[in-house]
Amino acid sequence: MKLSQLLHRRISFSKVDPLGGGLREEIAVEQQDPDSMILEEGIDEGQLSEFWQNVEADIEQDPEWFKFTEDDR
Repeated sequence: MKLSQLLHRRISFSKVDPLGGGLREEIAVEQQDPDSMILEEGIDEGQLSEFWQNVEADIEQDPEWFKFTEDDR
């Protein structure tokens, strides 16, 4: 086949369902799970900050925990 013949052909692609291949069903099952995570608007930034401060304080109690400092480079 000549190059000129290839350049004049039309190429078309089939539409792809992004939720196909079982993904739609997996999402539906996950949404019905009573332990599934529910994201809500209106996150209390103070509570979130306090939570992570507590996590950091807890981690610092681990005897194997260490912090990088400028001197460690």
